Amino acid sequence: MFPAPFEYHRAGTVKEALSMLRQFGDDAKLLAGGHSLVPMMKMRLATPAHLIDIGAVRELAGIREEGGKIVIGAATTHAEVETSDLVRTKLGLLAECAALIGDVQVRNRGTLGGSLAHADPAADYPAAVLALDCEVSLESESGARTVKADDFFIDLMTTAAQPGEIVTAVRFTPPAPTAGYAYLKHRQPASGFALVGIAALVTLDGKGNFQSVRVGVTGLCAKAFRAKAVESVLVGKGREAIAEAAAHVTDDVDALSDIHASSEFRSELARVYTRRALEQALARAKS
Repeated sequence: MFPAPFEYHRAGTVKEALSMLRQFGDDAKLLAGGHSLVPMMKMRLATPAHLIDIGAVRELAGIREEGGKIVIGAATTHAEVETSDLVRTKLGLLAECAALIGDVQVRNRGTLGGSLAHADPAADYPAAVLALDCEVSLESESGARTVKADDFFIDLMTTAAQPGEIVTAVRFTPPAPTAGYAYLKHRQPASGFALVGIAALVTLDGKGNFQSVRVGVTGLCAKAFRAKAVESVLVGKGREAIAEAAAHVTDDVDALSDIHASSEFRSELARVYTRRALEQALARAKS
């Protein structure tokens, strides 16, 4: 199908984009890489009268180290995240996740900020940013604020971003060099989306037991979430507790059911991939 008619606008700065958002209000949508929005427009699930292109806004691009944090601009592509030496060295989990998104074409057009703002329940990044405990930077004409990843994903394709706000960057505190990590997913063959995706980040104590555990889950239900029940079971224990902990990933979760997978199958995938991700993260960690 073809999109409904719309007017195209190209913003040169964040300030210009925010001005356009105020001018056009609910009739406007932001366009970065386009790999989330454009398919929805073609299916007429989204019919904006005004499309504001922020893909060329230089303020939104780039990866840098600032005040002990890694700051990634919202318009940074998946391929740039995947291949950045800084990200690979200090945020290996994020680089690993980026490398598994879609295909080469998607990774060279899609953006980190666009993926998070769209909040597709089967997107890869949300699991990783939850495990990495990032902060999402938002800007509006009234000022700037940050939102913790745990508070950013609200519901199906719904985030904490308010009307008139733009995701400008994502800020990460690098994990300890001794931390182990893994991102594993069961891939939907046609789209590459995650039927279930699990991001695990762990540190060990001097005895080789789990000292800290963070598990991000995507694809299982309407929004990405932290599997806190899994985390609490593992802290202070060793490898022998992984299978027991992984079984709790579906606690209090209303698993999705669709043409790709039943809720029962998704739940079983989640338990299996949680166990595998934790085992891989443990194997990479140093006590």
